[in-house]
Formats: sequence, structure tokens, C-alpha cells
Amino acid sequence: MKKLATLLPLAALSASLFAPLAAHADTGAVKHPAWTRSSNIYEVNLRQYSKEGTLNAFAATLPRLKQMGVDIVWLMPVHPIGKKNHKGTLGSYYAVQDYSAVNPDYGSMDDLRKLVKQAHALGMHVILDWVGNHTAWDHPWATQHPDWYKKNDKGEIYSVTFKNEAGEMEEWTDVIGLDYGNKELWKGMTDAMAFWVREAGIDGFRCDAAGLVPTEFWNQARAQLDKIKPVFMLAEWDEPALHDKAFDASYDWPLSGIMKKIAKGQAGAAELKAWLANPPKAYPRDAYRLQFTNNHDLNSWQGTDKDLYGPAYGAMAVLSYTLPGIPLVYNGQEARLEKKLEFFEKDPIDWKSYELEGFYAGLNQLKKENPALWNGASGGAVQLLDVGNEQLFAFKRQQGKNTVRVIVNPTATLQKYKLAGDEGQAVLKPWRWRIIVPE
Repeated sequence: MKKLATLLPLAALSASLFAPLAAHADTGAVKHPAWTRSSNIYEVNLRQYSKEGTLNAFAATLPRLKQMGVDIVWLMPVHPIGKKNHKGTLGSYYAVQDYSAVNPDYGSMDDLRKLVKQAHALGMHVILDWVGNHTAWDHPWATQHPDWYKKNDKGEIYSVTFKNEAGEMEEWTDVIGLDYGNKELWKGMTDAMAFWVREAGIDGFRCDAAGLVPTEFWNQARAQLDKIKPVFMLAEWDEPALHDKAFDASYDWPLSGIMKKIAKGQAGAAELKAWLANPPKAYPRDAYRLQFTNNHDLNSWQGTDKDLYGPAYGAMAVLSYTLPGIPLVYNGQEARLEKKLEFFEKDPIDWKSYELEGFYAGLNQLKKENPALWNGASGGAVQLLDVGNEQLFAFKRQQGKNTVRVIVNPTATLQKYKLAGDEGQAVLKPWRWRIIVPE
């Protein structure tokens, strides 16, 4: 493996993670576009990506991302942001004022078309963040189609209020909820999504709060979009049923939680092994689970990689790439982003020296060159390895003749181990790893 030398010196960074999918059933799943099989995702926060905060400024960096091995570019919402009841100075990206326009702060529709065309020429694909559960208060639909919105007992449109997965009530005061009990909304929303596939050439969507929208809506929307061209769909949710007809990928939040606990010394190899043996939900064998060390929500509301993982970070990233799933990098991680980006204000990334760019390039190449690590059923299942030390997490994945073995030390102490075939014991320093790939 040519890039292994790139990976190993950075082993001093990091700590350990997780792994689901081993025991998943082979029941129905969507037909994935062929180009997603060995793909990774790179999330772009346009407002903070550059001082300009524009589509054109981002497009100028596509050759760098191509060199880093990025496959799928996820653009956070590009739409105009609502002014009524907005938060902070600039408002939330997820308070959409118009589904059929580009935020003028970012540029124009032509700028987006050019960006997508350039990405395609580089062999990359582009997906848009789609907010299907709610709109800004001043979205035209609120006056043109008030019957498309949820109403309180007084018949008034009200801010989004719901019970989250922790059983707590949440209220999003800058947005109002759409009522999918009205089938006219289904056509309006599906047409709005199709507009971007037809008019801008985008390749799919990351769907915000996907579980708050009826699965049946997503099922029919995916069918309509696939008639235009095969698309890739990522759900910000983790229900297995979303994979039946609508979504290629869903968030692996539970594993993200284990990863953060390991970094704090609250979990270790035993929890990873238990997770493999007894995943909390059963997904189709070909379902992609999104694996991430950070994203826009984690970064802004929970912390940076340093905050969340400290010296455990690098090994976490390694596991997010080598365990089953489709890996995500959030913009700035390759430059060791050390601040929580403001969500409602201008707060550009300090790119410094792209310190970890080679690290991520190596991981992207590792995944792409080894079918054992590919996504869904195209990759190999996880098989645990006995290395004579229960503190270490060791596994292999095999697809055909391709085998990748990974050993991670998810502890803050030096650990010894012995692989079958080794003459003697080897050592892994705290939060380090070893990756063994075919010559």
C-alpha cells in the first residue's frame, strides 16, 4: 500500500472507534449509484470555508480536494436564509427562505452550475443539503400555501416543536413545520428537489432531520429523482426503514457516541466488540452508515477534534475509514481546525498549513485501493482478530483476494500484541494503530 507510510507517522495523533454492520440482514435496500461504492464524503460550510464565503471561492479549491482524494462534495444549504425571526446576524443555513434560489451571499445559480460541472470534470460528485421538514417564516409557501404548514389549536402556523430522540422537547424558533398530511406538499417538495438535479446537475441530497418527514415521502421522491439520473441520498437519521427505498446512507450516531467515550477513557475495545456482536438496530447488509469524527453540528455545538478526542483523534479517523460505512471529513479537519465555527455569524476557517491533508489523502487512497474496505455489501464483513491482548481492538476485512488487517490501541498506555505469523511480540504506543494491506 503506497500511502501506508503517510498514515503511520500520524499515528501519534489518535484514539479508537467502533464498528456496526457485521450481523446485518440482506433484506431490501436501494440500488446505489456505482460511483458510491468506494466513495468518501467531504462536507462544505460555504459561509465559513473562505473569507469570501462564495461558491466561486470554494470551486477554486476543488483541485486540492481532488488531490486529497475527495469523491463526494456535500454543500451545506445554498438557499437564501429567512429574515423573519432569524438567529444571530446572518441566520441559520437551515432556515430556508426559497427552495428554488441560491443565496446571493454565496453567488448565483450559474456559479453553482459551473462548480458542479468542474467537480464532474474532476471525477467528483456534488450533493446539496436539503431541508424538507421546515422552512423559514418568510418562505413564499407560508403565504401562497398556508395549508402546507402545521398549525396549533388556534389554527396558527407555529415554530417547529418536537420531541427529540432523548425524549426532550425542542423548539426551533426561526422555522415553521411543514404538514406532510397534505399530499399537494409532496408534489411541491419533490418538484423543488428535482429542479436542482435538472437545472444544476447535482448528484443527490443530504436530507436534514430526515426522520421528521414521512418515509413514504422520501420513497416516492427518490423514485422520481432516479428517473432524471441515479442519485445518492444521505439521511440525517438512523432508522433502518429509510434504507428500503429512499436512502443510500444514514448517520451512525450511536457509534459516534462510543468513539467519544473511548477518547475520554470511558470505553475501550470491549465496547467496540460488544457493538459488533450486538448492534442496536439491524440494517440491510448493503446499507451505508455515515462514519464521522466531526461535522457542522458537532463542531459548532460540541467541540473541535481536540476538544472531543484529544490525542485519540487520529485513530478515530482511521477506524471511521476502515470499519464498515462511508467516511466523512468536515472542512477544516485537514488543517487541524481548532475552533468551534459560529453558526449564525461569519467565522471563516483558518487553513494554516493543511497539516493533516496527507493523512486524509492516505486514508482516502487506502479505502479506494482495497475492496475489503468498500461501502455496503461491496466491502468485507468485520472479523475480529486475537492478538493476545484484550485492551487492543484488532480486526480484518476481506473481499475476494483483498484483505486488510487493522490493530488499534484505544488506550492511553503502551500495549503489546502478537499477530499470527509474527515471530515475537510487537508494541503499539498509546492511541496508535497498525494497518496491514496487501503488497
